[in-house]
Amino acid sequence: MKAAQHTKQQLRAAALAARDALGEDDRAAAAQAIAARGLPFALKPGLVVSGYAPIRNELDPMPLMRELAGQGARLALPVVLARGHSLSFRAYAPGDRLMLGALGIPEPSPVAAELVPDIMLVPLAAFDRSGHRIGYGGGYYDYTFSHLRKTHHVIGIGLGFAVQETAEVPALAHDAALDYVLTEREILDFRSH
Repeated sequence: MKAAQHTKQQLRAAALAARDALGEDDRAAAAQAIAARGLPFALKPGLVVSGYAPIRNELDPMPLMRELAGQGARLALPVVLARGHSLSFRAYAPGDRLMLGALGIPEPSPVAAELVPDIMLVPLAAFDRSGHRIGYGGGYYDYTFSHLRKTHHVIGIGLGFAVQETAEVPALAHDAALDYVLTEREILDFRSH
């Protein structure tokens, strides 16, 4: 059966099972490999890089975020305001105490400054070599990219393990494509697609 015939739900389940089968040491080594390699372009000091607090065995962006902060990036983490709406982003520094948000995902305090990201590090369940991703089905990142890209240039970088790659993600018109995907094995650049 070809990948295009699978539903997003089936592709998500298969990719998450592959991700969950990775050992803790493999996940930690992958996060360190990505951090050591860094971004595939020069980072201008002062740019806002949003990451995420990893859940469900997601690739941990924190080693990369610490590296980017050392290069002068201002960091932020997403905050879920409401389903069907764009994410908001609040300032974050490594070591900041996080609180559980509405969906049980750690996020910065409501008193942290709101920031607009220039670069978004995005978790994913699955990805393909065309820059399409499958998340968890809420559409938060698609809404956010659509909203922000109307007025602001935002680079979308998916972070994942090589085992999460799938042949083809069935993309719909509202699905936002990524500019890059970083795995422990390689950098995928989709800007020319």
